[in-house]
Amino acid sequence: MNADKPVSPTRAIEVRGLEKSFGEHLALCGIDLGVNPGECLVIFGPNGAGKTTLLKIMSTLLKPSAGRVFLDGIDIRDKPTEIRRKLSLVSHQTFLYDDLTIFENLKFYAKMYDIGDADKRIREVVAWAQLESRVHDKVGTLSRGLQQRASLARAVLHNPSFLFLDEPEVGLDPHASDMVRDVLSDNDYGSRTVVITTHNLERGLKLGDRIAIVHKGKIVYRVSGQELAGLDFREIYDRYTGTGR
Repeated sequence: MNADKPVSPTRAIEVRGLEKSFGEHLALCGIDLGVNPGECLVIFGPNGAGKTTLLKIMSTLLKPSAGRVFLDGIDIRDKPTEIRRKLSLVSHQTFLYDDLTIFENLKFYAKMYDIGDADKRIREVVAWAQLESRVHDKVGTLSRGLQQRASLARAVLHNPSFLFLDEPEVGLDPHASDMVRDVLSDNDYGSRTVVITTHNLERGLKLGDRIAIVHKGKIVYRVSGQELAGLDFREIYDRYTGTGR
């Protein structure tokens, strides 16, 4: 894809020719993709395929070696601060401070995002995450499942337009898994554009408006959720990734 052509006015996310090298290892090899406003793109792929690297670049945590990423038509290289106000990332890291309580962490993020009536908004997301009884506990004392619940509360605190989730259900308790589904269903938090990576084929296929498979740093297969009707996606996944049943 030509990296210099005009940005599509209909795309919330547009990625062009994205490459990322770590030394001699090429983690991403010319990724092109587009996601429309309010859509959920689900990316499947084996470990080491480049999924996490892609999400980190899209969320401004990593700089690409080549290529461009546009969110709402804005090149993330040009206005990273503005872009960060529009997005949230949920990953294996909670992005919470272990020595602070859940409330103190959320208060910090509320100040960072200039959230009006922060205490009210914190109460809303804490209740949604069912963390009322633990809100004054330090994050470092919580189980992995409770920490990820707190991370999800952090992620929706400022009602982001873009939500990136990297294997969000790994290590979660059942309630936290339900929270992930709630977030992706747009429940009470308004429409948002979502990109999620997962190994759970069944769950991912139910969530995705668009589906992609990444293998060895490349998108090797893409399809809309509607086009998958009647197809054996497990067979497709195995064929494109070289994995067995």
